[in-house]
Amino acid sequence: MQIEGLFSNTITLLGKSVDLRAKNQNLIASNIANAETPNFVPKSLAFEEELQGALKNRTNGQRASSLPHQRHIPVRGAGASLQSVSGKIIETPALTPGKDGNAVELENEMGKLAENQIMFNASVQMLTKKFEGLRSAIREGK
Repeated sequence: MQIEGLFSNTITLLGKSVDLRAKNQNLIASNIANAETPNFVPKSLAFEEELQGALKNRTNGQRASSLPHQRHIPVRGAGASLQSVSGKIIETPALTPGKDGNAVELENEMGKLAENQIMFNASVQMLTKKFEGLRSAIREGK
């Protein structure tokens, strides 16, 4: 039995979200670090739509085709479609780049950094609660 079969979609989704938020944090930090680099174009990681699409495909496809009965628990490949989500790095040029060609808008990047940190922390807290629930269920089964 694969480990991912033991966990719900929520745990798989939150784990992937934490990974992608960490990558996004590094990318935003790089943008901020290059705020004075001539001709630098900031980049961002687009992954929210990919996560939603993978989760939607996973739940729709699983229910319809691979489970013999709608109430059966999946054993294999629970997070297969979510594992392929890697996020796309896209360039985000500014509407009005600086005189040196740098397109980093420091205020926007700082806002993105704060938002990403909040979302990262929220995902970690939800993941922690899920694992606490599993731990509690295991301890009650003594």
